[in-house]
Amino acid sequence: MMGQQPRTDSLFYYFRLEDQIPEDHLLRLIDRHVDLTFVRERVKGLYSSTGRPSIDPEVLLRLLLVGYFYGITSERRLLEEVKMHLAYRWFTRLDLDQEIPDHSTFSKNRHGRFRQSGIFREVFEEIVRRCLAVGLVEGRNLAVDGTMVRADASPTSRIPREQLKEAAQVSGTVAEYLAELDQVNPVSGAEMISTTDPDAILTSKRGGTAQMAYYDNYLIDTTSRVILGVEATPARFSQETVAARRMVERAEKLGIRAEDLGADKAYGSGEFFAWLLARGVQPHIPVIDHRHQTKGRFTRDQFRYQPAENAYYCPEGKVLSFSGRRRESQGYLYRSTEAQCASCPQKKRCTSGPYRRLFVHEQEPARQTVRALTGTPAYERSRRARYKIEALFAELKQRMRLHRVRLRRLWNVSEQFLLAATAQNLKRLVRFLTQRPPTPNAQLG
Repeated sequence: MMGQQPRTDSLFYYFRLEDQIPEDHLLRLIDRHVDLTFVRERVKGLYSSTGRPSIDPEVLLRLLLVGYFYGITSERRLLEEVKMHLAYRWFTRLDLDQEIPDHSTFSKNRHGRFRQSGIFREVFEEIVRRCLAVGLVEGRNLAVDGTMVRADASPTSRIPREQLKEAAQVSGTVAEYLAELDQVNPVSGAEMISTTDPDAILTSKRGGTAQMAYYDNYLIDTTSRVILGVEATPARFSQETVAARRMVERAEKLGIRAEDLGADKAYGSGEFFAWLLARGVQPHIPVIDHRHQTKGRFTRDQFRYQPAENAYYCPEGKVLSFSGRRRESQGYLYRSTEAQCASCPQKKRCTSGPYRRLFVHEQEPARQTVRALTGTPAYERSRRARYKIEALFAELKQRMRLHRVRLRRLWNVSEQFLLAATAQNLKRLVRFLTQRPPTPNAQLG
């Protein structure tokens, strides 16, 4: 006969929350292998010794990580999910008889004490150290790239810079932004500023629709796909190499000494090459090069340089003398004279102007060094491995649903990017630890 299950409401249930979580559940694996109690020590100086107890900072971190593991982007919804989900409760140390924090209290603690402490950067770097300690990260072959993430602001919120003081009378965000300009200005030079999020930049990708955005920059170990560096920047092309330098410097402080760095052509400036080579890092990066864009005429490679004279000689033996440094172009100009070129039989193959000019980048030796690396086995390996960073960005936007930031201002956006990268690294760390043979004292603390 057909069974029927009547609804019954028991007054008491007897079970352990611990017993309801599968052994191979992601949250159980993280709890087993990674000790997060260090967070309390890092932030205890921000708490008063008197008054009502606040949310345990470790619980707060665990709550935030659950949101990034499972793509729960709203703090209000996150707390609702924790209230109903047994595994989330167990991981966050909130038993069935404990009250879930109110979302306003949760936000106040996160944006108050945690913002002051810089704890999210410390947590990210601590997990990287643990990846190094267990042998997951080699740190020899790295890659860098950035992805555009939409800001929580509309293009219509922008006003001319000169109107900011007037807007500050009615907008606390603008007033706060103007107060900070004396210390740091992440979007200096922008003519139009958003009153909703002054740090966001209007930009477009590959000719698409322009939108307010940030760049999320990653430095990764290509062997393990562990993220070694994270930087949030305004969505400006010029910020990519700035972020890359910061991430490499921070990685060095963690004891990482890279042999090479792979990147796309956006990082192909002579200054960045020289900076990497001075650190002993081989740039496996295409050179931004205009040497051969001369429409069939003589290229710079066909001109011979004489260091003793600081001059170039053309294929016909005419001298191009040093004309001066071009600061805005970061290079040096050499030129012939009208008299030299007027009667030259090769003039049509050389220039359409009255004389030939030759521009040489001030970091040309570094650029030449990088050109020589192109096509080598190591360069080709780095080129093939660069796709791994794109896979991490896809995970960030599709699984973690961070295709648009929830919070405004650069420091808040930075916290979101750091927490997302921490969650990505934790998943790779526990996967590595569960696949290797068990060792005593396996939990990393």
